[in-house]
Amino acid sequence: MNPKLTLLSVSVASVLSLMTQAQAATDPESLAKAIAKQEAEIVLLKQQLASLAAEQQKQQQKSIAVAKQVDHVSNNIDKADARFSQFSFKSYGTAVYTSDEYFDNVQDTSAERRNRTDLERIVTEFGYQFSDDWSMEVEIEYEHGGTGSALEYDGFDEFGEFESEMEAGGEVVVEKAEIRYRPSKAFGVKFGNIHLPIGLTSILHKPNQYLTVQRHKSEAAMMPTVWNENGIGIYGEISDFHYQAQIVSGLNSEYFRTYDWVASGHQKRFEEVNTDDLAFAGRLDYGNFKTGSAVGVAYYYGNTSGNRHKSNKLDVDGALSIVSVAGAFVEGPWILRGQYLYGTLDNADAITLANKTTPGLQPGNFAQLGSESQSFFVEAGVKLDEWFDLPMTVFANVDYSNPLMAVETGTATKRYENTWSSVGINYSPIPEIVIKAEGGVHQVAVASIPDTHFFALGVGYQFSL
Repeated sequence: MNPKLTLLSVSVASVLSLMTQAQAATDPESLAKAIAKQEAEIVLLKQQLASLAAEQQKQQQKSIAVAKQVDHVSNNIDKADARFSQFSFKSYGTAVYTSDEYFDNVQDTSAERRNRTDLERIVTEFGYQFSDDWSMEVEIEYEHGGTGSALEYDGFDEFGEFESEMEAGGEVVVEKAEIRYRPSKAFGVKFGNIHLPIGLTSILHKPNQYLTVQRHKSEAAMMPTVWNENGIGIYGEISDFHYQAQIVSGLNSEYFRTYDWVASGHQKRFEEVNTDDLAFAGRLDYGNFKTGSAVGVAYYYGNTSGNRHKSNKLDVDGALSIVSVAGAFVEGPWILRGQYLYGTLDNADAITLANKTTPGLQPGNFAQLGSESQSFFVEAGVKLDEWFDLPMTVFANVDYSNPLMAVETGTATKRYENTWSSVGINYSPIPEIVIKAEGGVHQVAVASIPDTHFFALGVGYQFSL
């Protein structure tokens, strides 16, 4: 029962009692005593009412304080949620089993089969959205389950030499560390260690974005895959067109090789990157390769001589240019992707001679260096879940590379002109996981070298939080 109502009832009862006593008491003295008694009771009741009012006020103040504390905690939780929502985390990875026939050297014509397993890569991507316009992203790749080795140039050696420090069997690489400013969909700026838009592998490098067990061999035999350099670039989207233009650190021609052309010239192997020669990279796509059908062209140009550690070994430019044309048709159950790469290298013979006489480099790797190089791949797949309750894609693929398409002098050897033809399947029990199998034939454009056969199994994952 409400305390106020109780006290009011008591007060009314007291007044009625007073009236009753007043009527009953005819003696003035008795009446005065009764009135005094009632007045004392009324004073006591007033004190009790005042005490009750004070207690209620305290309770109200406590309730207000508790409500403020609840609001404060709620606001802190909202702020924490808002800050956490600004973070992003993504990861993908692959593990493979391969069974290939290998030749011991370029003169060997009798292949030996070897079976291998490899934790190919684990990649983690961390992002943070500072504001609507500013963000950052860091991507770290762990290759082959180890931490790798660092290659450094020791200029204080008597002749200058390259030193390699072996730390473990694999490699840990920062593949991206960029800050982005994008005030609108049509225009943005990014700088730091950024991906170059040359080659489809730089765009489609997660395991569910290509059909083969491993990334396309044709691109890896010509230039760096998932190519990243220090630099700055602009990018944006206008209607269905996507563009990129970048100024980045160039390659180092000391590590251009016969069998993979300029791919090994990527300076990620060095602790510090020489940037005496910069390069330009640009791309224009219509459509989006990551989400469906698209066509696109890309271009790279840069000198490679100035980034050599032994710059006195070469006094001519090693200008490098690469053109890429790519297309994709992804509609319903059908998947069709392809890419053609063509590149030229100025003064390839002079670079070959300089590399042969540089201490610490192995001359056998530079028997010839192509002045022109080309490669292409085509992959086609059909998703069976269009007709069956089976999340599987069957595919066929052709990769071709020729890093010695042409040489400045003499005749280019055909030993490194390779074609890989294969068929396989992709099975996705859940959207985040893909299991792959692939088998095929590897052909070398030399009649005396027999065709070899290969088989591969792989599993990959990708997710984002």
